[in-house]
Amino acid sequence: MTRIYLLAFLALLSLSAHADWIEQSNRYAMQVLERQASVEPETVAAYGLSRFDAEVAHIGPGSHQRQLALYRELLAAIDGWRESEKNTRVIQDLEIMASAMQGELDTLQLEHQYLLPYVDLHAFLFNSFRSLLDPRVDRKRYPAALERLAKYTGQADGVTPITEQARSLTESRRADKTLLGPYRGEVENHLESAPHLLAGLRSVFEDSGLDGWQDGLALLEQQLADYGNWVRETVLPLAREDNRLPEALYVDSLKSYGVMDSPEALIAEGQYSYQLIRSQMQALAMRIAAERGWKDHRLVPVLRELKKQQVPQDELLALYRERLKTVEDIIRREQLVTLPGRDAVIRMASEAEAAAIPASFMSPPQLIDNTGQYGEFVLVQSNPALGPEAQMDDWSHDAMTWALLVHEARPGHELQFSRLVEDGTSLARAIYAFNSANAEGWGLYAESIMQPYLPLEGQLFDLYTRLMRAARMFLDPMVNTGQMSRDEAENFLVEQTALSRPMASSEADRYAFRLPGQATSYYYGYVRLMRLRTEVEIALGDDFSALEFHDFILKQGLLPPALLREAVLQQFGVSRD
Repeated sequence: MTRIYLLAFLALLSLSAHADWIEQSNRYAMQVLERQASVEPETVAAYGLSRFDAEVAHIGPGSHQRQLALYRELLAAIDGWRESEKNTRVIQDLEIMASAMQGELDTLQLEHQYLLPYVDLHAFLFNSFRSLLDPRVDRKRYPAALERLAKYTGQADGVTPITEQARSLTESRRADKTLLGPYRGEVENHLESAPHLLAGLRSVFEDSGLDGWQDGLALLEQQLADYGNWVRETVLPLAREDNRLPEALYVDSLKSYGVMDSPEALIAEGQYSYQLIRSQMQALAMRIAAERGWKDHRLVPVLRELKKQQVPQDELLALYRERLKTVEDIIRREQLVTLPGRDAVIRMASEAEAAAIPASFMSPPQLIDNTGQYGEFVLVQSNPALGPEAQMDDWSHDAMTWALLVHEARPGHELQFSRLVEDGTSLARAIYAFNSANAEGWGLYAESIMQPYLPLEGQLFDLYTRLMRAARMFLDPMVNTGQMSRDEAENFLVEQTALSRPMASSEADRYAFRLPGQATSYYYGYVRLMRLRTEVEIALGDDFSALEFHDFILKQGLLPPALLREAVLQQFGVSRD
């Protein structure tokens, strides 16, 4: 696709949302994306820029310097555009992009200062090919996967195999004894997940309908086997026993997810909210126990009894789809938010997807050159890295289906990401403003607005997921500041919140090494949305409309909390004095 055609498409997509300023903003964003493709082409291609489909990242020695130079160059370019730009909204988008580039630069510098570089290649390659060979992607793009494969294996002229690049990257800084090796639990998890990801990678190619990949994939599998042996023999002995990151890195990680509070502030707010929500849950648990004739009305035993009502695996997907229709009827009846006229997509995760992301998730659509692709709510039922103990019972019991559905599907993430495409949001607000706080904050908020209309058991587990997010807000920083170990966090979740051992293990891994800081973003973003709604309700009184408020929120794209607040207060005429 030519650049002219792509920009024309983006302009048509945004006619209903002030196409003039969005088109101008997108011109700038496209320039940033094109330059970013020089260091992370797979990511840019996943956004929808198909001309980078066959390109691959170079991750060997020197990649750090190239990335630093790129982001400094981009910051200078954006600064120049900002000086000459007159449109207020475009200037705001340029500030969003500048903030994103500065964040990338800060993280790169901190990681280079503190950490021995190490790459989980199995996950990287699985995600690379899964995004390109996704069934939602135009099949005309699929042949580029063969070129990627040839470059990753070194069969293409002038390209070093990616496994050799990854080894060289680590070895190039191994002599620096001031650097921290990766966390041992993380490396062990990568080694345990590798066979599932390899099987998933083969499955992705088999399902693609492509020819001519077999020899290249066999070579890649052998190279990855050698890489895995090298990780076990060389990297594992260098691994650290303590999961904790240096304080500067953990704080930077929080910021990258949109969380601006200190670890101490997060712990204090999370602990208070946890107890407040728990008391609300206990009241519901007593009512449910009385209705069912259960003698033990304590919260955790009631939760465990309800979790026993497991839905058979072959009936689970149909139940979620049936519940979605009920939820949509409630949304329309109560005029909570405007829904599209098409069905949401819900599917079960593959084993490789579960190994890569061991919790149910939303798989977003491509945001550029979208021709009708939408997000997918993906149900995860196991953590394959745990072997025989992998099966979870947390998302497949009757009472939980309500909360998970409204978070991941409607009115949660599926609706949120669909509106990015359908409303013609600028690329800056769809890509560069994105962080976990504004995305997950909406997902948790979506649960809260649905809670009054759910069955009693659904209400309890709607509160339960809120309790879990409040717990995350103190567990994650406690694990990362040494106030609690990873294993203590896992045990707390099993004993105090009735999580299954596999799910609690996945949660504890999230805090310790998968995504340090990210787990705090759900409740952080939710609280700020609730505060914002209260401000508008105070100002408007009986004139407040949930429908108008929610539609406007979704129309803004994935704005960070501070920018969203500014836009909402202006839209609804609320004084900021």
